[in-house]
Amino acid sequence: MKTETVAARGSGAVRRVLEAELKAARARGAEHPRVVDVGGGSGGWAVPFAAAGCRVTVVEPSPNALATLQRRAGEEGVSELITVVADDADALGRHVAAGSADLVLAHGLLEIVDDPAAVLTALAAAVAPGGAVSVLVANRHAAVLHRALAGRVDEAQRLLESVDGIVPGDTVLRRFDAESLRAQLVAAGLDVTLLQGDRVISDLVTGDVRDDELAAFERAAAGTSALRDIASRLHAVARPPA
Repeated sequence: MKTETVAARGSGAVRRVLEAELKAARARGAEHPRVVDVGGGSGGWAVPFAAAGCRVTVVEPSPNALATLQRRAGEEGVSELITVVADDADALGRHVAAGSADLVLAHGLLEIVDDPAAVLTALAAAVAPGGAVSVLVANRHAAVLHRALAGRVDEAQRLLESVDGIVPGDTVLRRFDAESLRAQLVAAGLDVTLLQGDRVISDLVTGDVRDDELAAFERAAAGTSALRDIASRLHAVARPPA
């Protein structure tokens, strides 16, 4: 794997942004950019970052997920570049020094934590000057649309009217839209420099669709606001004020 490439979960648009962050960190003099992956699970992002030459700290409470992460890191030969912290997201400040990370990831995290505002404050504290926080969250409008298209119109309406964008039996505590995600990041003291969609149509298309055509469409659609707002996930990049 080329050192500038991060082949992790998510669309090409997300990967392209993260690759740019690695290049920017190296341009600032970080030979091995420091990445902190909060709620990093089984290493879907951490292992490729380590393979790209980053030093990665994964904060994750699940023993099973961490076991899978360590196995994958060993298979890729990057175990020495990954530090595992078995703890919750709200303990981030006890394990990561303030202002030390070139890139902080919170992918699929804010939907499930008890206090997203507190977690975002901790993420903002961890990032170094010039660095970035990358947040990937479930999009409430996509959840409404997908249920409506599946004929579950009553459930779609309840989701639409819900303050947190959830219905009974949901596996998440909340979903976001572009405005609420931006507001939370700003409230944490960060400047939002990018807000794009991820999986704009990938969860909707059926039949034979060529992978290259779908990937090209996703990259083009990610930054188009009307399409971003129906993407399955929203991706934001935010930074400490200059």
